[in-house]
Amino acid sequence: MVYKINGHHLHRSAEEQSKQGEPLSFIEESEPGDLAFFDDKDRRLRFKTANPAVDLIPVKPFDVATFVAHGGAKLGIVGADVLYEFGYSEVYSPVDLGIGHCRLSLAGEPDIIQANPVATMSHIKIATKYPNVTKAYFAKQGIQAECIKLNGSIELGPKLDMCTRIVDIVTTGNTLKANGLVEEAVLHTATSRLIVNRAALKTQNQEMRSWIDAFTTAVAAAAGNSND
Repeated sequence: MVYKINGHHLHRSAEEQSKQGEPLSFIEESEPGDLAFFDDKDRRLRFKTANPAVDLIPVKPFDVATFVAHGGAKLGIVGADVLYEFGYSEVYSPVDLGIGHCRLSLAGEPDIIQANPVATMSHIKIATKYPNVTKAYFAKQGIQAECIKLNGSIELGPKLDMCTRIVDIVTTGNTLKANGLVEEAVLHTATSRLIVNRAALKTQNQEMRSWIDAFTTAVAAAAGNSND
């Protein structure tokens, strides 16, 4: 859940967020302890806010789109990389929040890339958290991609001879560099997006539109401030 929209990395920790800017107006304590949502040590999974119509649920980034698509949540904040991977038709993405800039990249060991570039391949084995995106990308190039699904430590794949390449999210490239890998291609660029359940948009159109408008206004204001 986005607590602040000001172009900075967003923390769940209220203490860290207090250093970053003004919170969205509905994020305030209606009762003492409500902001426990932002305490990483709190194990609860549903939290009330000062707005009785709004509850917050913290879920793993890869699960946000699934919760919204299946109606468990009406609104969510998710990286575009997740939307690319799952492609849920039940999810509408009306607002690019302009934060969380990253890219979904193909990477490997420099000597392997030089000796065996992708352009010469008909088949490639790749470790990735994004098998659907990866297969679609290589299918357009006429290359069969065999994907090894990993949820972490993906950079180990080439080092342990599991594969010759990885596809993963890259922000600074420091993790790739620390593990002796370099980027070979960028599949997609990504930012954080507001997403809405399409059924809720139809049945609760006025309410959903008010949230979309609020986020649109907040993003525009943040962009204006950054240009000052």
